[in-house]
Amino acid sequence: MEHETTLVAMMAAGFGLAFLLGLAARRVRVPPLVGYLLAGIVVGPYTPGFVGDAEVANQFAEIGVILLMFGVGLHFSPRELLAVRKISLPGAVVQIVAATAMGVGLSLAWGWSWGAGLVFGLALSVASTVVLLRALEERELLSSADGRIAVGWLIVEDLAMVLALVLLPALSRPLGGASGDQDEVGLLVALVATFAKLLAFLVFMFFVGRRAAPWLLIHVARTGSHELFTLGVLALSIGIAVGAAALFGVSFALGAFFAGVVISESRISHQAAADALPMQDAFAVLFFVSVGMLFDPAIVIERPLQVLYVVLIVMLGKSFAALGIVLAFRYPIRTALIVAASLAQIGEFSFILARLGVELQLLPLAGHQLLLAGALLTITLNPLVFAAIGPIERALRKRPRLMRWLERPAGPLAELPPAVEPQALDSHVVLIGYGKVGEPIARELARLGLPYVVVEQNREAVEELRARGVPAIYGDATRAEILVHAHIERARLLMVATSDPLQARLMVEHALRQNQRIDMVVRTHSDAERDYLERQGVARVVVAEREVALGFIRYALNCFGIPEHLAEAAAETLQVDRNKPSSPAA
Repeated sequence: MEHETTLVAMMAAGFGLAFLLGLAARRVRVPPLVGYLLAGIVVGPYTPGFVGDAEVANQFAEIGVILLMFGVGLHFSPRELLAVRKISLPGAVVQIVAATAMGVGLSLAWGWSWGAGLVFGLALSVASTVVLLRALEERELLSSADGRIAVGWLIVEDLAMVLALVLLPALSRPLGGASGDQDEVGLLVALVATFAKLLAFLVFMFFVGRRAAPWLLIHVARTGSHELFTLGVLALSIGIAVGAAALFGVSFALGAFFAGVVISESRISHQAAADALPMQDAFAVLFFVSVGMLFDPAIVIERPLQVLYVVLIVMLGKSFAALGIVLAFRYPIRTALIVAASLAQIGEFSFILARLGVELQLLPLAGHQLLLAGALLTITLNPLVFAAIGPIERALRKRPRLMRWLERPAGPLAELPPAVEPQALDSHVVLIGYGKVGEPIARELARLGLPYVVVEQNREAVEELRARGVPAIYGDATRAEILVHAHIERARLLMVATSDPLQARLMVEHALRQNQRIDMVVRTHSDAERDYLERQGVARVVVAEREVALGFIRYALNCFGIPEHLAEAAAETLQVDRNKPSSPAA
């Protein structure tokens, strides 16, 4: 084929191979990201056959970075981060320091410079947000308290890496980078100049961008043109990134991130995210393909021990550090295991840092190759780590003495406040979970004047509830003693508003052991799980998606004037026939 390295050929090869290998990866139950990286290896210079144009691939990578960071900014929620700040902020900072120290120590043992070790350690310390979100969604943990802590943790990591991207160019000289030596005065001037440019950019985005960007998109949305709105989102994301680099000297990544942040505060942020998502996904794929092109598979054969050390730091060093940090904050073992599993991989920010380190001549090419190898292996193995959470938790709970040592009591928060008289709680409601489902339930119980106790794993939520005088207990309700503190033996109703099926089963078992006459309503997402819980004696199992369908059916029948009792009969029919496939329309 003539002009094999043209833009069109590169896109065809990149998208085609990424699609095939991503599909194959999905079929063997590993993240499609692994397939995208393998596609890059196939079209890279280190494997036979078609070789993609490296310059074109780098341009794709830049666009991919811009759209990836724009997406991170769009989904960045200061409110969600503040909700788990007391564990996510200090936990992420300590874990980054620990993982970076491990990377620096390993680099120095290999004879690398301090600058190389710093870049290498930072790249090892940050996990992939993309991989984490997919893993939590597949296991229906994204909206759980544990999922919110893990996501908040990674948001802090992402923000720390954004700061690293800003500082590394200014620090490249004293760290031994391409610019050579620099005295203390020169370093101070460089840092002051960098922070001054960054401050000017932030002020501009806060006072101008936060108003102008949403105003422009709202104005475009009123035209009713979907194409113009999509074009406006792309123009703002890429335009702000390029303008920030040209005018303020900040990276494309930082400019795109704050472009997403300022748009996320507007009422059209969801539409902007939806319109940017296809382009973001497409160029993110090409970003990972371009990263794969830089990977030389020979590194696994030439330096197998170094690759192994990288994998061990990511999957064991980081995970054990996170496990210890979460347990030190007196969170349940399940929360600690989920956070540890979430961090047992590296991804997009590691690639971005590695590329910057090589460009600044801080990180040797071997370090870049080792990071790519570590990413491929850890992302591939990460689903196995998540799958091991359940067996590890069950094995630990069979050892009460070890569990008592690991799960230290949360102090006064693990018991009802002294102001709550135990005699006042009789025939009350025990509500487990105070998230998007539990919070409106609690408000309605309070409005009706019904006595209730909230059991929640989010420490900040429990402190807030107690400040308002609501009886709340901090802890894992899968532990029998937590339900004892909620006086489950005298409760009339148990309401499980959390979405984790394994946790729901344990809560039901503990509740029935202590109160065989208790009524129960449990939330789940599976008809099979519903059948199991009903066999255990749960009176009402709410399958979330099916309740939405019932709401639609009732409204539709009411819209057509069908009497209420017939609408309810139709709803009952849907409940009975929930396992049957729907018939095609006549």
